[in-house]
Amino acid sequence: MTDRPPARPGQTSRRAAHPALPPLALLAAGGAGATYLWDRDPHESGHFLPRCPFNWATGLLCPACGATRMAYDLLHGDLGAAFQDNAVLLGLGVPAAAYFFGRFLWAGLRGRRYRVALGPRATAAVLGTALVWAVVRNLL
Repeated sequence: MTDRPPARPGQTSRRAAHPALPPLALLAAGGAGATYLWDRDPHESGHFLPRCPFNWATGLLCPACGATRMAYDLLHGDLGAAFQDNAVLLGLGVPAAAYFFGRFLWAGLRGRRYRVALGPRATAAVLGTALVWAVVRNLL
């Protein structure tokens, strides 16, 4: 048994996890998801893959509909099919996610914490793009 000094008010007695743990855990979860998706073609029915709740309830496509099919196509190197599944998510969402995840991982490996903080203009741009994309893809 180790003798630890009692925790000061406002502090926990447990040591905080290393800042690299969350991005590495997210990377492992993404790898597990990609491994599961590799053999299950979402273009075909009969697989245990989640359905978009918005699409299920309304029959309309949400801005992220097609993301699972897009991920499957990207895993198999079919960029054209991935573009057809969700062009805006492929063109804007994937690069943005890669950038922010890279920053998250890099900061964690350097022992720092990273948190994405979008300002009001960036938030409005993201939401506006998602809204326009949802309308356009349901009209086409």
